[in-house]
Amino acid sequence: MIEPILVGLAFIAGLVFKRLGMPPLLGYLVAGFFAGGLQLGDAEVIHSLAELGIILLLFTIGLKLNVRELLAPQIWATATLHSAVVIPLTVLVLLSLHWLIPGVEEVETPVAWMLAFALSFSSTVFAVKIFDERGEGAALHAKLAIGILIVQDIFAVSYLVFSAEHAPSPWAFALLGLPLLRPLLAALLKQAGHGELLVLFGIGTALGAAALFEAVHLEGGLGALLFGVLLSKCSKTVELYKSLINFKDIFLTAFFLSIGYEGMPSGAMLIVALALAGLIFLRPLIYFLLLLLFRLRARTSLLVGLSLFNYSEFGLIVAAMAVKAGSLPSEWLTTLAVAMALSLFIAVPFNTHVHSLYARIADRLQKLERGQLLMQERPVNMGEAEIIIFGMGRIGGGAYDYLSQHYPENIVGVEESADKAVQLKLAGINCVAGDASDRDFLERADLQRRRMILVSLSNHEENIEVVKLLNQLNYQGKIAVVSRFPDQHDELLRMGCVTFNLYAEAGHGFAERVLEELA
Repeated sequence: MIEPILVGLAFIAGLVFKRLGMPPLLGYLVAGFFAGGLQLGDAEVIHSLAELGIILLLFTIGLKLNVRELLAPQIWATATLHSAVVIPLTVLVLLSLHWLIPGVEEVETPVAWMLAFALSFSSTVFAVKIFDERGEGAALHAKLAIGILIVQDIFAVSYLVFSAEHAPSPWAFALLGLPLLRPLLAALLKQAGHGELLVLFGIGTALGAAALFEAVHLEGGLGALLFGVLLSKCSKTVELYKSLINFKDIFLTAFFLSIGYEGMPSGAMLIVALALAGLIFLRPLIYFLLLLLFRLRARTSLLVGLSLFNYSEFGLIVAAMAVKAGSLPSEWLTTLAVAMALSLFIAVPFNTHVHSLYARIADRLQKLERGQLLMQERPVNMGEAEIIIFGMGRIGGGAYDYLSQHYPENIVGVEESADKAVQLKLAGINCVAGDASDRDFLERADLQRRRMILVSLSNHEENIEVVKLLNQLNYQGKIAVVSRFPDQHDELLRMGCVTFNLYAEAGHGFAERVLEELA
C-alpha cells in the first residue's frame, strides 16, 4: 500500500513548484529523494507503479505514432549521428574522472563505454510531459523530438535484448504476425464504447502487450509501443488516447518519485554526478547543429534540442541490468539516478521559458539556417482572410463553419498538425498548417490586415502564450479565446480578450439550439 503521507508530500512539493512557475515534476523528484531518505512507503510498490506509467506512456506514444515519419533522415540520422558524437565524448570524460576528481577510482574502458551508451539517451517521459503541458503535441518540433526518442528507445531495447540473461524465445518469431491482430483489436476498441470499458481496454491492452513480450524474453515496453501502433489511426484512437492521459500522468508521478529511492551516492560520486549533469549542456547544441544540417528552421531545431536536454529513464534500466550482471559497481546506479535528476532540474527552466528565450536570440539564430528549408518549414500564405482561427479541433472547426456562413471567402483556419490541415483542405476548408505559438509564423502572417483572431488551442497555457505573442507583435484587432474555468475566463478578460467559457455557456448554446428547432 502507498503511504498517504507520500501522496501528500508529492502533492505539496508539486504545488510549490507550480506556484514558482515550474512544472510539478520537479516537486515529485524532490519528494522522491526526501521519501527515499526517510524510507517512506514501499519502494517496490513505487517502482511497480512507475513501470506501469512507462508502459502506458509507450502505449499512448504508439497510438499517435506514424511509422513512416521515423524514416525521415532528420529523425533516424539525427539520432544516430548524435549518439556517434556523444558516446565517445562521454567515454573520454569518464576515463578522465580519476585524474580530475580525487577519490574516484579509475573507470575501466568497457565500463566507460557501457555508461556512455546509457547516458546517450534523452528522457521520453520528460519530453512528452513538457509537450503535453505546453499543448504542443501535434507540432512539428514535438513530432521530431518524439521520433528521435523512439529511435533511441529502439537502440536501448536492442541492447537490453542482446545483453539479457536469456536470449529471446523461439516463440518471439511469432510476434511477426502481430499485424493480423489489428482487425480484432480495432473491433474490440469500437465495442468498448465511451466510458470505463474504454479505459479498461486501453490499460488491459498495454499491460497484456508488455506481458506477452516479456514472456518471450523481450522488453515489455516495446510490446506496449507496438500494440499502440497497431491501434493507431482507428476510428476511436483519439478518444482512447484522451481517456488514458490522466491515468498515464498519475502513474508517471510514481516514476519521478522512484528516482529518489535509488539513494544518494558517496561524496566523490556526487561530484561525478554533478560533472555528468554539466555535460548535458552540449546536447542541445549538438542537436541544434544537426537539425540545421537537415534543413530545419532555427526555432524548430532549438525546441527539439532543448526538449532532449536531459538523461533518460532507459539509462537507469541499462545500468540496473549491468549491476545485476555484475559488470557495473552498484554505486554507479545511484550516481546515474542523481545525474538524471540534476539534468531534469537543469532542463526544466530552459523548456519552460523556451519561447521567450527564442524571441531574444531569434535574429542571430536565423542567420545559421540553410538557404533551402524543408517543405513543411517554409512560410505559408493565408491570403486576404480577415479572420483567423488558431486550432481546428471541434471548437475551432465549429466556429469556422458558423463564421464562414457570414463571412464567406474571408476566413482561414490554422492547424498545428500538418496531416490534419491537408485533410481539412481536401474537405473544402480553407486551412493551412502552422503553429500559433511560433513567433516566426506570426511575424509572417501579415497580422495588421487581420480583423479578428480566434484562439482555440488544446490548453489554457498555450492560449495565453499566443495572446502574449500577439500583444508583443502589436496586433490591433480583436482577440477571442476559449476558456474552460472561471479563473481562466477572468485572466483572459484582464488581457483584453473576448472570451467564451465553454462550460458556463454550454447550457445557453444548448437552449438556443432547441429554440431554433422549435421555431
